[in-house]
Amino acid sequence: MDKDRNRVARSIDTAVLRDSQDEILKIEHVTMKFGGLIAVNDFSLSMKRGELVGLIGPNGAGKTTVFNVITGQYTPSDGRVLFDGDDITGLPPDIIVTRGIARTFQNVRLFNGLTVLDNVLVSYHSRIRSSFLEAVFRTKRHLEEEKAMRQNGIDLLRQVGLEHLANEEAGNLPYGQQRRLEIARALATSPKLLLLDEPAAGMNPEETRQLMKFIQDIRDKYALTILLIEHDMHVVMGICERIRVLDYGISIAEGSPVEIQHNQRVIQAYLGEEERAYA
Repeated sequence: MDKDRNRVARSIDTAVLRDSQDEILKIEHVTMKFGGLIAVNDFSLSMKRGELVGLIGPNGAGKTTVFNVITGQYTPSDGRVLFDGDDITGLPPDIIVTRGIARTFQNVRLFNGLTVLDNVLVSYHSRIRSSFLEAVFRTKRHLEEEKAMRQNGIDLLRQVGLEHLANEEAGNLPYGQQRRLEIARALATSPKLLLLDEPAAGMNPEETRQLMKFIQDIRDKYALTILLIEHDMHVVMGICERIRVLDYGISIAEGSPVEIQHNQRVIQAYLGEEERAYA
């Protein structure tokens, strides 16, 4: 009997350890206050490697605040953020990027006057090892790094279907391709976790359809974990495996797309007619 108990205990310990090792992001009881305003209240979320999770809610629900806490733009008033087992709470954004977290923004933020390739190369500079002086004096190491970086940029553009536009100014691209370029630029930092803030905003139905496939493809190709903020329910319900819902900074529901579609509290707070139209 004791042997059986010990065997069960060891099995449970192994399962807990495996789940812990598989967990890439853990947000623990995060609260974010701005003066008297509580933007996010006691928010917790864990994500396993390879998951594609949606974060939805009405405007002002606190979704982008969660992203800003994860990426170091904000230091939470309470709680902490663990990434790959390390506490990254309050680390500067540039350090968090090197740890393996990248993001896009609700409004496209490209260098419109630079080429598509140069926009990607900007992100590669976060991982360059040669010093400022080596760059000034164009040392052999710096030139070799620049050459490798340029080739990596071209390879990345090829993989995301933008290689033929490498020398085009970013500001001249159609909106859907600008979104794709912004994601490609995030991929250039070699992330493990990618945060996408309303990637389908402003897209037409065909661009949205292509974006959905693109997100799924890069998740698989680059072994990414993806956390997605999106108002387009066709995108969220179509590609997310799990969905968390925020309302006034408070988490009110979590579940599969089907569960969220039929959650009465979510329908009342957010989905309403949109949910019924999708169903």
